[in-house]
This record gives sequence, C-alpha cells and structure tokens, in this order.
Amino acid sequence: MSTPRKKPPVNKPALAAVATEPGALAAEIRQMIQAARHQVAQAVNAGLTMLYWQIGRRIRQDILKEKRAEYGAEIVSTLSRQLVPEFGRGYSPRNLASMVRFAEVFPDRQIVSALMTQLGWTHFLHITQIDDPLRSC
Repeated sequence: MSTPRKKPPVNKPALAAVATEPGALAAEIRQMIQAARHQVAQAVNAGLTMLYWQIGRRIRQDILKEKRAEYGAEIVSTLSRQLVPEFGRGYSPRNLASMVRFAEVFPDRQIVSALMTQLGWTHFLHITQIDDPLRSC
C-alpha cells in the first residue's frame, strides 16, 4: 500500500509582506495599474495610427485613384460631413486630408507597422508636414 503524497509547502511571502508592510501591496498594485494603462494607451495609439493610414490609403487609392484631382477636396469635405456626426471632429476635412497625406508619405503598410511601435500618430503628423526637397526631384 502506498503512502499518501504530501502537498508541497505553500510559499506566502506576499502575504507576509502585506502583514508587515501595508503600503507595499498598494505600491505594487499601483505599478501594475500604471503598466497596464501604459500598455493600453500604446495599443490604442497603434490601432488608431493604422486606422488613419487605412483611411488615408482608401481615400487616396480607391476614391482619388492616386491623383491630386481638383474634386479631391470636395470628396474629403463630403466624407467628413458624413463621418463627423457619428464619430466626432477627429474626422474633419483637415484630419482626413492629414490621413491622405500620411498614406502618401508612407505608402507601405509594413513600414507603418514597424514604425508605429516607436512613433505615435502625432509623430507621424509632424513627419508628414516636413517638406522634402528630394521629393520634387
């Protein structure tokens, strides 16, 4: 007949720390909350950046047929009037035009994906505003 197995001892250092240092648990939980908030903010920013690139690409390629047509501003304005009531002023004509410019400056999705791990939408906006004299050559 076999002897019953003994359960291994349970380490409870966290409980001991809480009992001796009541502020330690709160400090640790604060750090966890702050880390999670930071990760969520990064994920949201990356998701929005990709969304804005996709919107800019869609407008540029599928509607404007990659041409700077005179009617482009009218299309962007009309689209904005349809989106703003439902999704807010983030889809103003100016912002939609920025999304189109974003897709023009960064036409490759893989490049955008790689860069958005280190850059946020605001960074991309600043970069797309820089005039590149080599671009006109």
